[in-house]
Amino acid sequence: MGPADDKPHEECGVFGAYDPAGNDVAPAIYYGLFALQHRGQESCGIAVGDTLGPRRILLHKDMGLVSEVFNEERLQKLGGNIGVGHVRYSTAGDSSPQNAQPLVLNYIKGTLCIAHNGNLVNAVELRRELELSGSIFQTSADTEVIAYHIARERLNAKSAEEAVASAMQKISGAYSLIVMSPRKLIGVRDPMGFRPLCIGKRDSTYFLASESCALDAVGAEFVRDVAPGEIVTITETGIFSEFPREKATTAHCIFEYIYFARPDSIIDGIGVYESRVRAGRELARQHPVEADLVVGVPESGNDAALGFSLESGIPYGKAFVKNNYVGRTFIKPTQLERESSVRIKLNALKKVVCGKRIVMIDDSIVRGTTCAQIVSLLREAGATEVHVRISSPPFKHPCYFGTDIPTGGQLIANRHNEQEICTLIGADSLGYLSVKSLSEIIQGRLSCCDACFSGKYPVARPKH
Repeated sequence: MGPADDKPHEECGVFGAYDPAGNDVAPAIYYGLFALQHRGQESCGIAVGDTLGPRRILLHKDMGLVSEVFNEERLQKLGGNIGVGHVRYSTAGDSSPQNAQPLVLNYIKGTLCIAHNGNLVNAVELRRELELSGSIFQTSADTEVIAYHIARERLNAKSAEEAVASAMQKISGAYSLIVMSPRKLIGVRDPMGFRPLCIGKRDSTYFLASESCALDAVGAEFVRDVAPGEIVTITETGIFSEFPREKATTAHCIFEYIYFARPDSIIDGIGVYESRVRAGRELARQHPVEADLVVGVPESGNDAALGFSLESGIPYGKAFVKNNYVGRTFIKPTQLERESSVRIKLNALKKVVCGKRIVMIDDSIVRGTTCAQIVSLLREAGATEVHVRISSPPFKHPCYFGTDIPTGGQLIANRHNEQEICTLIGADSLGYLSVKSLSEIIQGRLSCCDACFSGKYPVARPKH
């Protein structure tokens, strides 16, 4: 995450594994989730089954980081050759243990386990419909709505994947799913491909993961991305694919490339690191400035800062030291401590900054408070000028597809123009990446959702 809490958060990461040879998969899922920890630090969980033994699901989940929730003893109790894991940061549904995933349902056809990344835009209507027919919900998350619809469709379907295909006809919005039935692992991506999902293989074990970096963490070979609208079914005989819905115009989340994904991931054929360097280059072309040093706000601004330096010819350097031991539980009980939270997480290198004109690169400005404090750090360290460059356009609109971008009133760019924001954060100049140049950072190879910047939503916004 960024140096403070004033950043958009991705709400989930999913990881699944199936070894037809019968080896336990929980340790691999643990390491996969560890690699996806950046996608959610609120809660996590692992559920496993045994395709060669009794039809039962072993589950452990709780609030906390992967390293806090699991230890060697707990992993040893999760014996099974098929499983799914999840890391969560809530965007839809409360922050509570009940909403931790994976979700496990016991119903007339057996058991169903599901992990979900994304948000539905028709979740409220679907939930109400289910409640009126007698369904009782244990969570406030969209995932339970999806699970109920799959379970209902399974009553008349010939297979779990057929039930998933039928449920896809009813749900709308962003969803990358891993569904575990007693004998199958199923990966699903919504027709627009909002959220990433990919397939990997190591020896006899197949994997499904939100990002390719998680496959690297378990020594798996990247096979391919799950395509938008595709259902991938993994059984003991191999991988099967189907597209139950008509292909739609895709709307990949552009912010995966700007901020969410790990730099070492490759999503839909595009390297995340390279896309951020291109964003920095484009920033330098759009907003040139005379300066002595280009620096990134760690960690997310560093790659774009390198790109800005390469394009502008201004030297790239390190201006901040980050305290990596300040976790998600960092307590800020008073206003004074809230204001000093950035200083606890970041410190400026005075001998690097003093007497220099600085170009400071970050990936976004949400409320503006954090950016103002970081600019202040540079000035106190002796910077003569601070020019802020942002490797995304101004946030002006909320996201309904699995990102916790606040409502319009909380977004500084929704209430102020660029010159006003520049004054509020205390910078000498401010430049954002233009909306129309977003396609440049992904080389024009994907059709992406940029609604949080442009206000042009690829599907109708939720009524509630």
